[in-house]
Amino acid sequence: MCGRHISNYGPVTSLSPLFSQALRQLSAQHPGKISIIKLDVADEQSISAAVEAVKKKVGASGLNLLINNAAINKPASPASLLSTGKKDMMEVFETNVAGPFLLTKMLHPLLQSAAKSCSAAEGMSCRRAAVINVSTLLSSIEKCPETFAMAQMYPYRTSKAALNMLTSCQAENFRADNILVAAVHPGWVRTDMGGEQAPLTTEDSVLGMIRVLSTLSSKHSGKLLDWEGNSIPW
Repeated sequence: MCGRHISNYGPVTSLSPLFSQALRQLSAQHPGKISIIKLDVADEQSISAAVEAVKKKVGASGLNLLINNAAINKPASPASLLSTGKKDMMEVFETNVAGPFLLTKMLHPLLQSAAKSCSAAEGMSCRRAAVINVSTLLSSIEKCPETFAMAQMYPYRTSKAALNMLTSCQAENFRADNILVAAVHPGWVRTDMGGEQAPLTTEDSVLGMIRVLSTLSSKHSGKLLDWEGNSIPW
């Protein structure tokens, strides 16, 4: 059976009380369908414990979809050159790059199991086995001259550019296993990080990304797309 999915939401200390409450309510509304597993992507022991918990949940059928959504931005925007220090860079890279790297590496066997359990005739897809890394337009080196003035964000930009390379590397690494790996830009969304001036609601962004994820195939593996399915240059 295909249909076991995981999405992560960053260091547990960064979740707002309202978000945590909403997540618990959603889980209660869908018993047996949504499970909450504690995870701090900046803590390797926490990642290992979460992976063990996932193994017990999904069993031999494996994991069909991993969405690496966790990310932080330090220092506070605009995170200019003068305001950014080494500690900011290291902390952001730990969460935004090392976290997804370790979590995907440890969950790779479960993704392999899911890919094998689906029909051999089925190509790469999020229904079969996939890793989706949530990236950003700000990660694009080619687009930097267009976007830099509105959001310098040195640690965030460079970490997401590194996440794009991780996406490309894992896409090649996992291709033989029929595991799709892609990066998706959710748009400029009205969240704590995006701010009230952002044009997209969370609902519009999520619905757009769901539509895009449902259409992904082998030709999209290793690519960066936005929430409408448009390609973004590296």
